[in-house]
Amino acid sequence: MPLERREFLKLASLVAAGATVSACTPVYRMLGEAFDGPTPWLVGDGLTFRALQRMTYGPTLTERQHAATIGLQSWVEEQLAPASIVDLPGELAVRPLTSLSLEAVDLAAWERDDVVAELQRGALLRRVSSRRQLYEVVVEFWTDHFNISIEKGACWFLKTIDDRQVIRRHALGNFRDLLWASAHSPAMLVYLDNQANDRSAPNENYARELLELHTLGVDGGYTQQDVMEMARCLTGWTVRDRFWKGQFVFRPEMHDDGPKRVLRKVIEPAGQAEAEGVLDGLAAHPATARRLARKLVRRFLQLAPSDEEVLVQRAAATFTSSGGEILPMVRLILLDGVLQAPSGLSPKFKRPVHVVASALRMLGAVTHGGGPLQGHLARMGQPLFEWPTPDGPPDDPAAWQTGLFARWEFAYQLARNRIDGTEIDLPSLLETAGAAGPGETFDALANIVLGAPLGDPARREILRVLSKEAEDEAPALFLAGLLASPAFQWR
Repeated sequence: MPLERREFLKLASLVAAGATVSACTPVYRMLGEAFDGPTPWLVGDGLTFRALQRMTYGPTLTERQHAATIGLQSWVEEQLAPASIVDLPGELAVRPLTSLSLEAVDLAAWERDDVVAELQRGALLRRVSSRRQLYEVVVEFWTDHFNISIEKGACWFLKTIDDRQVIRRHALGNFRDLLWASAHSPAMLVYLDNQANDRSAPNENYARELLELHTLGVDGGYTQQDVMEMARCLTGWTVRDRFWKGQFVFRPEMHDDGPKRVLRKVIEPAGQAEAEGVLDGLAAHPATARRLARKLVRRFLQLAPSDEEVLVQRAAATFTSSGGEILPMVRLILLDGVLQAPSGLSPKFKRPVHVVASALRMLGAVTHGGGPLQGHLARMGQPLFEWPTPDGPPDDPAAWQTGLFARWEFAYQLARNRIDGTEIDLPSLLETAGAAGPGETFDALANIVLGAPLGDPARREILRVLSKEAEDEAPALFLAGLLASPAFQWR
């Protein structure tokens, strides 16, 4: 249900009340232009809340209290051992989604829309419900790094297998194993056309993205000749389309069995083992270590170039010395980066999935994660598993700072319980917070979704605007304004 003009004006006046008194451009250039940074609305902005914002999909009050009690370093270590965390909420959230545990041959017999819907619902519900928040954040990182669009061919059902057996299985493991699993993933081979890579007409698509995106990077020292030779190594890597449908298979009759030369190394004829040997070399290459370290640093932090380079070099060295283990590299970036950022945690603009998941988490929403919510994500520009190009959804905040009216619409519909299949219990939230009267109500809601109460003069101006609304309408409208505000859109 789109916002009516009257509702839009109410929400705009509320956001403007906070933005303008904080010396920001009115309504923070919300409709179509980029915004330079978050509004300084808050009374306080402690390190615990800001750090948890980077390492979760929005910290709940319980998580904030737990992290404050045990300390952020202990919280990180706890999250880096996800198998030791009892995650009943996350497991219960996805239990009804039976397709997530099926094999490709069974999924292929389902209706396409049902398979896609459960895959998308599962991803969102895990981010909202799971207690293994850092693990889910890292899963999203690798999902983007090894991006596969369900809009390409049989990927609509093969991606479910890739998500389970490639990304989720290896997210905090060894990168060589993750790369190896991705290279043998039918979803990846279909997405990048390697299932049709035949000796008579080698297809370079997967070989190119393997070098440019998955490992070395565009400046990693490879040449066009390396791409062509890698494509020859990968001939015959394909996918079964009849018996055992959807499984990886190597077909020797499709393979170019002549000698090759990749990255100055001669590859002797060895069938399937040719490409596998190159994969091992790519996983251990110094350029791969630097590329992965830089991408992970930028996912969690936004640093000045000199500070970023220092952290990238240390993270890459940790990756190399550990034999390509992902967990030690993530640990260093979090403990020596997020928790010790040289200039503090500079704000990062939330991508759409973080906007939706953080609002649902912080407000304790009950949701099935279905079509209406997925529709909001699509209108914001990030439908799950549908990014069309191999580079995945951008991590650059500037890429998401236009067309923001959809974010306002989501904020208003959620606060007013107008999203089918999703509900927040605002009275219970306020009762738990012990809020009595307008001032305490607004302070409690700000603390829940922003991490701290609003400061004056923003608080005073917003209360003045809301004084014109009916008493029972004011809390929901104020919540909508908070969710639409710059302070919530940045983290």
